[in-house]
Amino acid sequence: MPATITLGSEAHARFLAELFGSAPPRNVGFRFWDGTSWPDERPRAATFVVKHPAALREMFAGGTELALAESFLHDDFDIEGDIESAFELADAIAPHHGDHGLAALRSYFHLRQLPAKRPRPDSERAFLDAAGGKHSPRRDQRAVSHHYDVSNEFFSLWLDRRMLYSCAYFERPYANYYGAQEAKLRHICRKLRLRSGQHLLDIGCGWGGLALFAAEHYNVRVTGITLSRRQAELASTRARASGLAGLVSIQMSDYRELHVAKPFDAIVSVGMSEHVGREQLGGYFTTAARLLRPGGVFLNHAIGEGVRARARVGQSFIEKYVFPDSDIPPVPQVLRAAEAAGLEVRDVENLREHYALTLRQWVRRLEDHHDQALGFVDEETYRIWRLYMAGSARGFSRGHLAVYQALLSKPDGAGQAHLPMTRRDWYADT
Repeated sequence: MPATITLGSEAHARFLAELFGSAPPRNVGFRFWDGTSWPDERPRAATFVVKHPAALREMFAGGTELALAESFLHDDFDIEGDIESAFELADAIAPHHGDHGLAALRSYFHLRQLPAKRPRPDSERAFLDAAGGKHSPRRDQRAVSHHYDVSNEFFSLWLDRRMLYSCAYFERPYANYYGAQEAKLRHICRKLRLRSGQHLLDIGCGWGGLALFAAEHYNVRVTGITLSRRQAELASTRARASGLAGLVSIQMSDYRELHVAKPFDAIVSVGMSEHVGREQLGGYFTTAARLLRPGGVFLNHAIGEGVRARARVGQSFIEKYVFPDSDIPPVPQVLRAAEAAGLEVRDVENLREHYALTLRQWVRRLEDHHDQALGFVDEETYRIWRLYMAGSARGFSRGHLAVYQALLSKPDGAGQAHLPMTRRDWYADT
C-alpha cells in the first residue's frame, strides 16, 4: 500500500490495486477526495479526481463504458490534464479481465465493499424520445435537433469561423488548423471538379460553410438541406450577409422528401450519412442517384468502423447522449449499397489521422472556453462534448474509427463517367 494512502481511501486504493494488478496505467493516476493519490504522487498525463467515497462504485459497478461516462457527467469524478490520455484506463483494465473488460467488474469482490451509490436524477441530455420508428423522418428530425440545435453560440466557441463540424485536411501534421479546414473545402471541391454554372446539392449542409465556399470560389449554385432549424437559420443569414443569397439556398428538408425538376450536377454529403442507418443505406444512395444527372459525381464523407473496431455491449454513450440513432457501418457495406444503387466507386480515401488532429483542436478550444460555454449550455452538456470528442480522437488515432471520402459517379447511358484519367488535378497548385 503506497504511503500516500490514508484510512479514508484505503479501500479504494485496494480495489484499484486489485483491478490493475502489477501493471497500473502508465499515464493515468487517481487523486481521492481526501487528497491522497494512487498509485503514487508522480505527475501523469491524466488524473482522475475522485470526489466522494461512493465514486468508484458509481464508476465501475455498472460494468460498462456507458456507466463510467455517466459517472463523469454526474461529477462523481473529474479529469485533470489530457482527457484523451484518460481513455487509457479502459485499455489498461482489459488485459487483466479478459475480453469482457469492464463487464468483469460487476462481480468484483472489493468493489462490493465500497460505499453504495447516491440517488441521482436522470440526465436531461439523454435522448429518450422514442416517437416514431427508428429512422422515420419524424424521429430523425428529433435526433438531429438533439445534437445540432443545442446552441449556435456554443458551437461557435470552438469551431472555426465557418463553423465546419467535420475533419480538417492537414497537408502536414502541424499545419495551421484554420488553414487545414479551408484545405478540406478545396479538397472536396476539387474532387467534385466543380465548374462555374453547375448546381450542387449539399446533403446535411450544417451551418453552410461548404455551400458558401463552393459558391464563392467556384461560382456554382448550391442547394443545402439540413434537419436542424438553428443550422438552417444561421446558414441562410450568412448567405445573405456574404452577398451569396442568389447562389446559395438553404432548406430545412429531409433528403428523402426532396424533389427537383432538374437533377443536380454534383452532390456532396459531409458527416450526414452516419445518421442514415445501415438498413437505410440502399434508399439513401438510390435517392442520391435519382437526384444526380448522368455523368455527375457524388462525394460521400462519413465516419465508419475502423479495422480495429471493438465489439460493444448494450447502448453506447454516443447513442444515448451525443448522436441518437447514429450508425457507422464498415466501408465495404457502404460501398456495396452505393453500387447497388447504380453509382460507381471511383475513389476512396481514409482521413482518420486528420480527424484525430481535428478533434484534439476542438477539445483544446472547448476547454479554453469552459467559462464562456457555461453561458450557453450547462456543465453536463459541456462534459458530454468534452468526453465524446476526446474519446473519438483516441478512436481515430488507434484505428477503432475511420472516416472515408468516397467519390461516386453516375455513368451515362453509354457507361461513361466523364472523369479524368488521374487525380492530378486534385493536387494542382491553383
